[in-house]
Amino acid sequence: MPTILTGARLFNRAPDADPVDITLDDGTIAAIAPAAEAAPASGTDVIDATGYVVMPSLGDVHAHLDSNRLGQTFRPHTAGSSLHELIMNDRANWRHGERSAYDQAVYAASRIVASGATRIRTHAQIDSDCQLERFEALHAAKETLAGIVDMEIVAFPQAGLLRDADAPRYVEQGLAAGADLIGGLDPTTYDRDPKTHLDMVFGWAEKYGLGIDIHLHERGTVGVFSLEEIIARTQAAGMQGKVTVSHCFVLGSVAEREQRRLAEMLAASQIAVTTVAPAGTVLPLGMLAETGVRVGLGEDGQRDYWSPYGDGDVLRRVWQLAFTNGFRADADIEHCLDVASRGGRHILDGVPHAPAGDVTSDAEAGLAVGAPADLLVAKADTVTAALMDCPDERLVFKAGRLIARDGQLTG
Repeated sequence: MPTILTGARLFNRAPDADPVDITLDDGTIAAIAPAAEAAPASGTDVIDATGYVVMPSLGDVHAHLDSNRLGQTFRPHTAGSSLHELIMNDRANWRHGERSAYDQAVYAASRIVASGATRIRTHAQIDSDCQLERFEALHAAKETLAGIVDMEIVAFPQAGLLRDADAPRYVEQGLAAGADLIGGLDPTTYDRDPKTHLDMVFGWAEKYGLGIDIHLHERGTVGVFSLEEIIARTQAAGMQGKVTVSHCFVLGSVAEREQRRLAEMLAASQIAVTTVAPAGTVLPLGMLAETGVRVGLGEDGQRDYWSPYGDGDVLRRVWQLAFTNGFRADADIEHCLDVASRGGRHILDGVPHAPAGDVTSDAEAGLAVGAPADLLVAKADTVTAALMDCPDERLVFKAGRLIARDGQLTG
């Protein structure tokens, strides 16, 4: 049955923008017309969207659904400050949650979807401690939620491939068992052997025909070295468009001239970047868009053994992206929404270039007629107002079907 959203604002900047009626049919945006131009046809589901702004749905393209503690009793932070201490603290405590890994993953993913996201890429920790236990929990959650969210699972060696000598055999078992991508972690500073680490990661990519999503927390000269190695491997393996660098802190740690050189190299190799909008490390979003680098937004862990921050609300994380960048202009704030929506879709769909053009004229990933009817509809005056207020009143559509209302899944 077609659905019509009546009286809505379409990704507007001015609060007095003319309202429109939007018809959703067969999984796409079928028509957009001035509000009340014609009475809805019989057999149409009509939803009054007066006072709401329509945006493409969001994506959480860097999640750790196997380690969050959303909805559980608050647990004081006990980890040290180094990356290794954080990793080992999670490893020592993750089994002590109040829900099973599967139940917690379903709970967290449902919260993320209800906030406005219809795409999730989650990393599944695989190491000598948990082996495939966490991966299998995420795989089962993916099957449970298949009708409401597009989910990808990264086989992720959180404890390293060399520091944890038994991890490689379990990672390969995860790849054989249906992982969607291969992960990696700081090949120079954590495993301290970038050649062997990247040999494994890119070797598996070739063997299993999968893409790569590698965590890169490294900064400065070391970060430049590791990023250049990843770029060189991508080109040598012919994996343009199939590699993502998560965090990519190095881009926020070097001078503008070096940022541009690295951004141009990333664009030439069609390597994507994801950020979780952390404090203190700001990516050059404008430069990345200008050079054509795909950028997506994620939430990382949520109130987990790493950090007490995070609530599963992707729209609020878009606010954080704008805030940490110090944006005030509406166009810049709207670009943050674009990163979380079209940017994430391009990464998960394997589109090799960054989104271009106006959202409302994009028939592939935006809001033009013919675009997927994956929508976030929020009660707000404008797109910027939606980000600033993060209203509870939201409708979330997947392929034209209403899947969440006001923070709750509809079934």
